[in-house]
Amino acid sequence: MIKIIIADDHPLIREGIKRVIQAEPDIEVIGEAKNGQEAMELLREKTPDILLLDITMPGKNGLELLEQITEQYSTLKVLILSNHPEKRFAVRALKAGAYGYLTKLSYSDELITAVRRITSQNRKYITDDVAEQLASQVDITNGNYVHEKLSNREFQVLCMIASGQSVSEIAEEFSLSPQTIHTYRTRIKEKMNLESNVEMTHYAIENDLIDG
Repeated sequence: MIKIIIADDHPLIREGIKRVIQAEPDIEVIGEAKNGQEAMELLREKTPDILLLDITMPGKNGLELLEQITEQYSTLKVLILSNHPEKRFAVRALKAGAYGYLTKLSYSDELITAVRRITSQNRKYITDDVAEQLASQVDITNGNYVHEKLSNREFQVLCMIASGQSVSEIAEEFSLSPQTIHTYRTRIKEKMNLESNVEMTHYAIENDLIDG
């Protein structure tokens, strides 16, 4: 029996996942969490074969939570389910330890295949689009992927600035000082050779990092 925990803040998404799984006699859901804290508490109590993790739940950022989970539970396999297109987060999620990345638009068709490949075959589930991204990023100096030079936190700050959030808003969300966010912004500009927030926003929209 393949045991699954679902971590997603949307009840309808969790119900949809369970409906897909219910058709499979050898797969069962043993727990649900609506945020990162609940997910960590569940993992202390239960041992799933795979965790289905939403990358944008309330509280701790999904990439940071993924890194924490893979560090504390090194044998646990994590499949990311996200509203964000693969271009935005898939490669970062795989680098952070995920075994696969599915958009929520496609999970009903691919979820069971992905779960079986990851748990039974111990193989990562990589879609054709993600495979193309991985191939393209052999040389991260390629201008189309210059944001891959950023750390996960710098990448998060880039997306938030480009989405119109102020330094003070970002600082509050991360429980950091505004000066620290200014430092991140400076690093982003240096690494990406950008001069202003306007250029950062333009880059983010052009590369589908935000909903432009």
